[in-house]
Amino acid sequence: MGNAVVDFSGRPFHFIGIGGIGMSAIAHILAEKNVPVSGSDVKLNHITQRLSDRGVRVFMQQDASNLSTFATDQPSSKQSASFLPQVVCSTAIDPSNVEYRAALDLGCPVFHRSDVLAALLQGYTSIAVGGTHGKTTTSSLIAYLLLEAGMDPTIVVGGEVDAWNGNARLGHGTYLVAEADESDGSLVKFAPHIGIVTNIELDHPDHYESLDEVITIFQRFRSQSDVFIGCVDCPTLRNQFKIDISYGLDESTQADYTVTDLRFHADQTCAMVCEHGQPLGTLKLRLLGRHNLSNALAAVAVGRYVGIPFQKIASILATFDGAHRRFEKRGCYSDITFLDDYAHHPSELKATLTAARTQASVVQSGDRKRIVAVFQPHRYSRTATFLEDFAQSFNEADLIVISDIYSAGEQKTYGMSGRVVAEAIAQHHPHVIYRPTLTDVEIFLKDALKSGDLVLFLGAGNLNKVIPDLLDFYRQKQDQVLQSSVYGS
Repeated sequence: MGNAVVDFSGRPFHFIGIGGIGMSAIAHILAEKNVPVSGSDVKLNHITQRLSDRGVRVFMQQDASNLSTFATDQPSSKQSASFLPQVVCSTAIDPSNVEYRAALDLGCPVFHRSDVLAALLQGYTSIAVGGTHGKTTTSSLIAYLLLEAGMDPTIVVGGEVDAWNGNARLGHGTYLVAEADESDGSLVKFAPHIGIVTNIELDHPDHYESLDEVITIFQRFRSQSDVFIGCVDCPTLRNQFKIDISYGLDESTQADYTVTDLRFHADQTCAMVCEHGQPLGTLKLRLLGRHNLSNALAAVAVGRYVGIPFQKIASILATFDGAHRRFEKRGCYSDITFLDDYAHHPSELKATLTAARTQASVVQSGDRKRIVAVFQPHRYSRTATFLEDFAQSFNEADLIVISDIYSAGEQKTYGMSGRVVAEAIAQHHPHVIYRPTLTDVEIFLKDALKSGDLVLFLGAGNLNKVIPDLLDFYRQKQDQVLQSSVYGS
């Protein structure tokens, strides 16, 4: 990861950890540009399968031999350093990784994922969305808006969206919409035409020691953006950043884009949108919660900046179903609704559970729907830093199930465990259950869920692996009830 320049002229790329959500998106774009792409991962999934179907060579292990194939694939006259692949890594790749070490030994140019994305942005009128929370939804809303408005954007986001069948899309228009990650400090590499920041909090204590360090990174991003759009509901943005175009739900901030007449329904969010104090019209969203209305306001601001009439913006955003793992409905059987959400920070948990409470507020047969929050803490460092905040994040839940911590590669330190998290929450909530493994969680939920429950699987790890088996279990239970009622009649 030295001073080499990313080369898009045809030199091959090799991704170590190609199955990651961020890595795979860039690999997809390069493959669509007909650049030779290969990669490796220790675990194959539907994302690596999609890349394979596109012609990407995917190795199912990380090994030095994956790189030696490039030399043997080339005619002897071409076996030179200039034909060695450009190797792409993410922060998740340890410096001791054998494939990474082999790339250095061979003399391959090695780039961080963010280097390649930053280079891609330079070729477009780029729109980069940063922020501690809401990046994926906001960037997806903007990308969907430009796509449906006929602007044919290129898209690189951190979640999968059905509208473009994945986490990336190569368009032929002038715009590229990308999610800009601050977790490892690489945000400073991006110099977009439009930079957007949704909010700023400390979320990655494994990389940052203080909020001030996070603010410094975002200020660099702001200085490198030609036009800066920010949410002034966030006091850090409001007080410490020069914002060119502001948005927010709090009318008192006098944001350029704000709302009045907010209405939150079980299946819809509605509000009157105002531009510089003047009503534009009503915005109706399928996405629930104040946080998603705020994300949509960012998309309105971008849409208006690029010249899209508000009525067209409103009609397009009204049809957006959201990204996967963002309050994603996975199924409903035995009158139990299963939702999958990426929330893993206390602020995100509160926002997501508040949205769930809105949905559960519909009373049927006089019974109040029960919210069951199933949470897998993510990283020992984050859990330790925000333990007391986590403990007070579940007020909207009726029953809380806590599993062990998903380490995300961290060593088990800080004295943290799922049991510690459950005990901390129990100081503020009367109904907390600790089930360490995913198997334990699944067994408990097969016995504990009731008709009418709204079940949220929360976390950035692998908790959602239990959802398919639970759906099958409650589908069969539903079928048995239906069969009994038919034969009983």
